[in-house]
Amino acid sequence: MRYHWMAWYRYIFAGFAVLLFMFILNAKGMTIIGSASPMENHQNEETNEPIKMEVILERVYLDGEISQEVIHETCWSLENFWAKYDQWQLINIADSTFVFRKQVNDISPLLKANGFFGLTEDGVLSIFNGRPDQLRIIQSFFQIDIKKLESAKQEELIQGIPIKNKDRYVEVLETFKPYSLKKE
Repeated sequence: MRYHWMAWYRYIFAGFAVLLFMFILNAKGMTIIGSASPMENHQNEETNEPIKMEVILERVYLDGEISQEVIHETCWSLENFWAKYDQWQLINIADSTFVFRKQVNDISPLLKANGFFGLTEDGVLSIFNGRPDQLRIIQSFFQIDIKKLESAKQEELIQGIPIKNKDRYVEVLETFKPYSLKKE
């Protein structure tokens, strides 16, 4: 039921965004596709300038990391613009800046390159940027009952378990979840 309402709100927000975008284009003198006769469109193409805008693409990864990519667009066609970002969710419009977001079913490039599972001093399963002894925590999950943990697993966490892909990320979390002090 919750998903149904969320989808409904997304459609309303998307419709509002389209209307707002159309208003912005009209305010700057750009002809909306289909709003004038073919002859008028041809004449307006000679006098209208494209709209310069900034597009921010946010990628949200499974590990919670959010990356941003900034693109400077020159918009000649509303239809082409929306088609280009149809796989993205519009989350904000401010002046000529559009922010789109996409959920990525993978771990972030940072984790793939330098992420390690390990334990903090107080026994919390965490992801570190580099080996756990460097103490650069990216994300923390849950406290582990060290008394229940086998010595080999303890040593593995102390040394750091490299995270190279999504499967390894999920596997390590599932392996240590039964040792959690607080069941989530």
